[in-house]
Amino acid sequence: MDWFQETLHPAIRQTLRVEEVLHRDKTALQDLVIFRNPTFGRVMALDGIVQTTEGDEFVYHEMLAHVPILAVKAAKGAVRKVLIVGGGDGGCIREVLKHKGLVCTMVEIDPGVIELSRKHLPNHHAGAFDDKRANIVIADGARFVKETPERYDVIIIDSTDPVGPGAVLFTREFYADCKRCLAPGGVLVTQNGVPWLQGEELQSSVRSFRALFKEGGCYLAVVPTYNGGFMALGWATDNAKLRKTPVAKIARLAKAMKLKTRYFTPELFAGAFCLPQFVHALIDGIPHGKRAKKR
Repeated sequence: MDWFQETLHPAIRQTLRVEEVLHRDKTALQDLVIFRNPTFGRVMALDGIVQTTEGDEFVYHEMLAHVPILAVKAAKGAVRKVLIVGGGDGGCIREVLKHKGLVCTMVEIDPGVIELSRKHLPNHHAGAFDDKRANIVIADGARFVKETPERYDVIIIDSTDPVGPGAVLFTREFYADCKRCLAPGGVLVTQNGVPWLQGEELQSSVRSFRALFKEGGCYLAVVPTYNGGFMALGWATDNAKLRKTPVAKIARLAKAMKLKTRYFTPELFAGAFCLPQFVHALIDGIPHGKRAKKR
């Protein structure tokens, strides 16, 4: 295999040069390949879709973890429990566990992803799977949030795209179950695709958020291997003040914990919620060409 061709979008194909195939196999649930690319290092793809790369994973994982945790910590004084649904590569739990004083439960449906990540993506997890504060559960994430008696300050949905086993993680029923196990004042964040190419996915999720929570929207990050520009991270909470947390307060918290990042900054916390006009219009359901209301 000299080139890997991603088949996520019907009218666009992204190809990555393959220097070496490190692993290719079908797990019980998914077709998985890990290969080395000269620009992005080790790449993991599931069912023909790029999931993560060594080169730019830090953007996605830092924004998925630190934005919600710092916001809730600023409002409540502490974050005690974090839930990750998905995240089998280990990057998200690595970033979550940079925050002291919390326990993180990660629910991954496919143990094969974790096993292969341990072997082939050591820089992603950086030992986080074996941290004493990590509780790794092999289970269906949708069933877990429906049944768990626990309540979490932050819930992070680090899922694949809404195809195959990941599709259920984009439904209103699933988001309602997430709200059920969210502690008061907590926040739900989700992987919601690239608005330019996956607008219906984001629009549908935000519609569900706004039906279930007092506030629903998204914030943005730029991950080079996620084709199509900005990536949207969904945001749902009953505390509308969280996303307006002053930059100075986020900066004090980050400095106190000596947070080391490569992408996230306190200024980006505020900037990530400043959406382009077309994204505002998309999530507000406004026809193309008309302007969304200023927020």
